[in-house]
Amino acid sequence: MATADIVALVLLAALALYLVSLYNRLTTRRTRLRNAFAQIEVQLKRRYDLIPNLLETVKGYLQHERQTLTALAEARNSARDSLQAAAAQPGDSARIARLGQDQGALDQVLDRLHLSLEAYPELKASQNMAQLSEELTSTENKVAYARQAFNDAVTDYNLCKQQVPALFFAGLFGHRADAALLQFADSARIQDASKVSFQ
Repeated sequence: MATADIVALVLLAALALYLVSLYNRLTTRRTRLRNAFAQIEVQLKRRYDLIPNLLETVKGYLQHERQTLTALAEARNSARDSLQAAAAQPGDSARIARLGQDQGALDQVLDRLHLSLEAYPELKASQNMAQLSEELTSTENKVAYARQAFNDAVTDYNLCKQQVPALFFAGLFGHRADAALLQFADSARIQDASKVSFQ
């Protein structure tokens, strides 16, 4: 074999090793992204499961606030459906954006409920309400943490894909579109869980 042939084989072997390494890096980052979204999914499902308990606790006190209670149930269901759609494809920017919008709508209705509850000090003082408030606050903190971990994983994945020479090969491996960050309509509210407190 000629020296040129050996050099060509070594270069092809190096390129093949690089492509395998790149494929593995992209796949690892996409898996981390999906895992990070799974953590958000767990916390949001917990949040959605707490809302019917909240509705049952306040239903007797808020008979004249039927519209708020109905809006809360509808917002919860819409957000839950968006979560299921986003969980199917956590990198899909349209599904992630929709989840963020529906979470924002749910947060607005929860704020309206909170304002309505201010008129009922005996409800706010009840043991059930205090426990629900604590669980919601804890869940909000976990959602904020999980969202940050997801957004970090998305950023890491997107950066890996956008760097040269990965930029030229990522599409060949099925990593075409950038993953989207999960943004809530009112990100400050999700980070300030104390606003959910009914005490």
